[in-house]
Amino acid sequence: MKEYSTKDIRNVVLLGATKSGKTTLAEAMLYEGKIITRMGTVEDKNTMSDNDDLEKLNQRSIYATPLYAEFKDKKINFIDAPGADDFIGGAYSAFRVCESGVLVVNAQQGVEVGTESFVRRAEEKNIPLVIAVNQLDSEKADWDKIQGELKEALGSKLAYVQFPANPGIGYDGFVDVLTMKYYKNNQAQDIPAEFADRAEEARMELIDKVAEFDDEIMMKYLDEGTLTDEEIHAGLNAGIAAGKVYPVFCVCGKTDNGVARLLEFLCEVAPAPACKADGPASLFIYKNDVEQHLGEVSYFKVMSGSITGGMDLEDPASGNKERLSAIYAVAGTKKEAVNVLKAGDFGCAVKLKNGKSSTTLSAPGSGISYDKISFPAPKYRCAIKAKVQQDEQKLGEALKKIASTDPTVIVEYSKELRQTILSGNGEQHINVVKWLVNNEYKLEVELFAPKVPYRETITKIATAQYRHKKQSGGAGQFGEVHLLVCPAEGELNTKFKIDGKETQLNIKTQDISEMEWGGKLEFYNCVVGGAIDLGFMPAILKGIKGKMEEGPLTGSYARDIRVFVYDGKMHPVDSKEIAFIIAGRNAFKEAFRNAGPKILEPIYNVEVMTPSEYQGAVMSDLQNRRGMLGDMGADKGFAILKARVPLAELYRYSTTLSSLTAGSATFTMEFADYQPVPGDVQTKLLAEYAAQDEEE
Repeated sequence: MKEYSTKDIRNVVLLGATKSGKTTLAEAMLYEGKIITRMGTVEDKNTMSDNDDLEKLNQRSIYATPLYAEFKDKKINFIDAPGADDFIGGAYSAFRVCESGVLVVNAQQGVEVGTESFVRRAEEKNIPLVIAVNQLDSEKADWDKIQGELKEALGSKLAYVQFPANPGIGYDGFVDVLTMKYYKNNQAQDIPAEFADRAEEARMELIDKVAEFDDEIMMKYLDEGTLTDEEIHAGLNAGIAAGKVYPVFCVCGKTDNGVARLLEFLCEVAPAPACKADGPASLFIYKNDVEQHLGEVSYFKVMSGSITGGMDLEDPASGNKERLSAIYAVAGTKKEAVNVLKAGDFGCAVKLKNGKSSTTLSAPGSGISYDKISFPAPKYRCAIKAKVQQDEQKLGEALKKIASTDPTVIVEYSKELRQTILSGNGEQHINVVKWLVNNEYKLEVELFAPKVPYRETITKIATAQYRHKKQSGGAGQFGEVHLLVCPAEGELNTKFKIDGKETQLNIKTQDISEMEWGGKLEFYNCVVGGAIDLGFMPAILKGIKGKMEEGPLTGSYARDIRVFVYDGKMHPVDSKEIAFIIAGRNAFKEAFRNAGPKILEPIYNVEVMTPSEYQGAVMSDLQNRRGMLGDMGADKGFAILKARVPLAELYRYSTTLSSLTAGSATFTMEFADYQPVPGDVQTKLLAEYAAQDEEE
């Protein structure tokens, strides 16, 4: 492969809903770029992109696959990103290293929720898009419908560069109003008379659009009433770079129809990488994987300078040195060794010590570093354990390796819940993890609903006292603590009724702690007359905090409580730290139970985007999950529903939503706050905890 300078490189992410035909289009791009001599098919499981065993099994993209084509003295790096929301992490990685995108729209299905979601994300990341309407040779291809849906979704940003001559069975050509040619079976011809007027009209609409993006071009257009091909291209360049125009192309990946013209346009108009061609060498690893026969492979983009085989770099975060023994250009499973990759180019290296995703490697001493990729919050969580107890350690190691190659897989052991929690982007995502554990690591596991991280607090004022006295033949243990608890809210009040008398407490010392699990503990020492030595206060506080880690109601963490220690007793010989830890713990436990204890549950803000026809079903389901519906709206043909929903009711929600909407809806969820559970739910939780406690 020849060397390419930064100005001759284009980096493009292929986006689109599941079944839009991205992988087939990618195969045609590879064929046109002379990387392969024969196109594979998804059905035959021999494409360069969906090359993983699991992808072949499911006949869909699960991982983002880097590819490239050499076309008209340009190198077009492109990443085939998964279309399913469950595997959205691949698109986020691609957004980080690509300067433009091709959004593939299925001519049969039209604009889907997945399509709209990708547009939103591209706009957030300032990634300009080209629209490729694919599968125009399908029986149900409907150009008029597609135009209407695209207009509703993208509005005035659309710019039709092409229109199909005869969409549907027998489709073989399109009119291109940039070149003013008719392309039949990929051969450029004069435009037939039957399409001439339509072509002229479409060209003038395109000129009207592109003239908006450059003042000089606008003045020329106003003076002369038309623009040259070069001026149209310049206007498109400006509009695309500013994210103000989406050119629309006609393609059929399966028959390689229109693909060469799309590549030609990307070479001419898509932006080159904004990378420094000179200066110290640096690269950013956007993906890593473990591949059979190769081991760990790190995929990177050259961010500045040039990268060569044998080069020494360092991880600026750790200072660790790294030698690139060899570097490769990548097209799926095909890896070609190269001598040099220049700024803006893509490549990979194998067996790097510091080769994880989101890692920077740069010239030693340069200090060059790049921000890590920010992935979306997980939307599906479950508990996981090995079916055989002795395999727990092996399972932990397997999950760690899987998460190291997929940053959207999150594995954590919850001390609070005493469970290993596995989180991802959806149930399909988690099922992929389970498949890998079963098939690559040969471990049998169980997936089940995780416990909910409830919290406990109080709603009233209560007092309690506890004496710990123990005599064991030698030195004894003695400690007595009198305390009052109340909710940690509002202004600090120190006047209470204790034992039927109005009592003013005087604070001697205080300790206000923000708890690791949220909320706080306010601890006030109000003991007078030396009833308890000041040196025992830390022990009392330790006992209280220990009980807050295992709340009196359900064993959940307690929060937002004020504790006033106002009296007690000690013994000149037998009082020890352990005695006051135990006395403080038990006095707190008793007072807590008498202070109107309440269980709190985590509430999440949920936002659903669904086609309007499913709005009623989605709303009903949210209400059945104890969801409180909030703002509702519409955006480009889709209903937007917002609700506050308890986490306890969101297990497998992604699966239910997919079932309710035929897979056409998507959602996000974000922790909001903790709120008291309804009375019937609290009664049920207390009964379950009591039964579990008795069983143990």
